Amino acid sequence: MTTGEPAPYALLEVVEVGALSLVQDLGRPGLAALGVSPSGAADRAAHALGARLLAQDESLASLEVVGGLVVRALGSITAVVTGTHAPVTVDDRPTGTNAPFLLHAGQVLRIGRPSAGLRSYLGVRGGVAVAPNLGSRSHDTLSGIGPAPLEPGQQIPVGRPTGPAGGNLLVDVAPTRAPATGQVVLDARPGPRLDWLADVARLTTTAWTVGAASDRVGVRFEGPALDRVPGRASAEVPSEGVLRGAVQVPASGVPVVFLADHPVTGGYPVVAVLTGRACDLAAQLVPGQPVRLRLLGTP
Repeated sequence: MTTGEPAPYALLEVVEVGALSLVQDLGRPGLAALGVSPSGAADRAAHALGARLLAQDESLASLEVVGGLVVRALGSITAVVTGTHAPVTVDDRPTGTNAPFLLHAGQVLRIGRPSAGLRSYLGVRGGVAVAPNLGSRSHDTLSGIGPAPLEPGQQIPVGRPTGPAGGNLLVDVAPTRAPATGQVVLDARPGPRLDWLADVARLTTTAWTVGAASDRVGVRFEGPALDRVPGRASAEVPSEGVLRGAVQVPASGVPVVFLADHPVTGGYPVVAVLTGRACDLAAQLVPGQPVRLRLLGTP
């Protein structure tokens, strides 16, 4: 917290961190001209669901959790966990996901490793109140902008809730479908370089798996390569802007799907762009999971 910011309403003390836990909100859209990617929650729907259940604006930050997280409440906090299908306990007692609950001062919240999906979101009423950077509290793993990844011993400030004290929580639990553990089909629309592919049908009939090198920048597929049309086998495109959900085919011929921390430009052909819903599904894919693409708007 910097000088001049209001005192936090409460704190979350980080006890244990799994693979990676980051502060995320809706990111920094509109700064591509400065070379800054949007960043923000990788699974925007899960982040937004947490905000709705807490009756607050989804622009408030939450914690994006990969591989589990343990925190202790320093002050009473209303919280909710969304995203993956993961075990959640408060002082070792099971607590439901997608349902707000009260975390009393001193209680320990544990989010375990998920059995389905990759990213959980811990939302708190009042939002995570770290200092913003370029208008956002998100950590961008590509540029390093934003608050550093969580570490044990760190104290995370929670903002003061707005509205009536403890009021306006109108939904006890949101019925949601757990992330898939089998093959996932990602809907996409044709990209500007779709005609670079020698056989467009292979884009949707090929079964890939999610590569271990996948991260918030992109989901890297593993499996068969796609061929380009004759005359463009070794050609490259000038660097051009890319979006979250862009399906880029690099020199290897195996697609990469860009996620929240994608670069602002790319030099390989973009053959398709995922829908917003498919981007959220892609953010929950785990390494080794089978995946296919389904192209919308084509015969």
